Amino acid sequence: MITAFTIVLAVILVITSVLLVVLILLHRGKGGGLSDLFGGGVSSSVGGSSVAEKNLDRLTVGIGLVWAACIIAVGLLVSTA
Repeated sequence: MITAFTIVLAVILVITSVLLVVLILLHRGKGGGLSDLFGGGVSSSVGGSSVAEKNLDRLTVGIGLVWAACIIAVGLLVSTA
């Protein structure tokens, strides 16, 4: 039986999946990334990442944790049903 909680988790799972794809594609590859996209690769430190890249990393990890929690919750709901 599908409950409202399962539907909410499924919607959150779809939203976080799409967000993860977008955020991962924004990360710097071999030739640029978010910092080059919005104003040309000026870094705040010599060998480190810019503030935008650090915030993008934090946001990606946070969304990834929400995604993982939703996967575990859906798995537990399905296994108990």
